[in-house]
Amino acid sequence: MAQTTDTTEKQMTPATPVASAQAPESASGLQVTPKALEKIRAAMAKENISPEQGGLRVGVQGGGCSGLTYNIRFDSQPRERDRVFVYDGVRVFVDPKSFLYLHGMTLDWQETLMYRGFQFVNPNATKSCGCGTSFTA
Repeated sequence: MAQTTDTTEKQMTPATPVASAQAPESASGLQVTPKALEKIRAAMAKENISPEQGGLRVGVQGGGCSGLTYNIRFDSQPRERDRVFVYDGVRVFVDPKSFLYLHGMTLDWQETLMYRGFQFVNPNATKSCGCGTSFTA
């Protein structure tokens, strides 16, 4: 299986992507930083979600000030057509429609005096609002 590591500003965690039919696909679809993985693991443990059974669902839905909003939640298993990425034992599920907007995105975790939470670094976003959860592609 292909693994990639982005060596830009932050070290990225290698992904082991698995398509819905369990066939390999390009790992360039999404990246997750080590800090984000740490927070995902902690939240999964708090919610009693096993990494072997569940995973993080990342998606896009209509709404927000810029037209589209990010959606992030835990799911018990991938859906039939989901793209499944595995980052150091953590599974990330992305539905096909959302993947069109999220391809190339990096999920990061930021902690500053003003903000604490996941940050979506999305090269497909042409405009975003001040809160960072709404964008236009």
